[in-house]
Amino acid sequence: MRLTTKGRYAVTAMLDLAIHSRAEPVTLADISRRQGISLSYLEQLFARLRRAALVDSVRGPGGGYRLSREPARIAVAEVILAVDEKVDSTRCGGLANCQDNERCLTHELWVELSSRIEEFLSGVTLGELMARRDVREVAERQDRRHGCLRESSEFAEAGAAVRVAPRG
Repeated sequence: MRLTTKGRYAVTAMLDLAIHSRAEPVTLADISRRQGISLSYLEQLFARLRRAALVDSVRGPGGGYRLSREPARIAVAEVILAVDEKVDSTRCGGLANCQDNERCLTHELWVELSSRIEEFLSGVTLGELMARRDVREVAERQDRRHGCLRESSEFAEAGAAVRVAPRG
């Protein structure tokens, strides 16, 4: 699977945004600090995420970014595709020219794996990730470390709310 840093960082940043954008927009500087992703790299990613209509920007004092729709309605695969990343397990980029400019012996195996990975990522939403206990624990640890402490119950309620949100 060729999911590079770009796709991983985009998903991480979007999940951070989903977790922290309840009341007010979230700045890229805050995401950068919590996730250890450079601000300039986040700016590039968020320009693409905005063009893909996954986030909205809020200008001015107190500005930042918000998700353009509920976390339960944003699939991880959408985020990855928005930053021009594709999930491809083949050596040839799906061109079927893997061995001497022809399809290799295991080409279809890798094509099928890529398809299953994409199917899996299409079935996982930011809302579902937010509802996971392990994600909540990490986010709470990051918040404590970076001085963004929230009530644990607020986060738990947010997780419960996204668990029951309809997908579509």
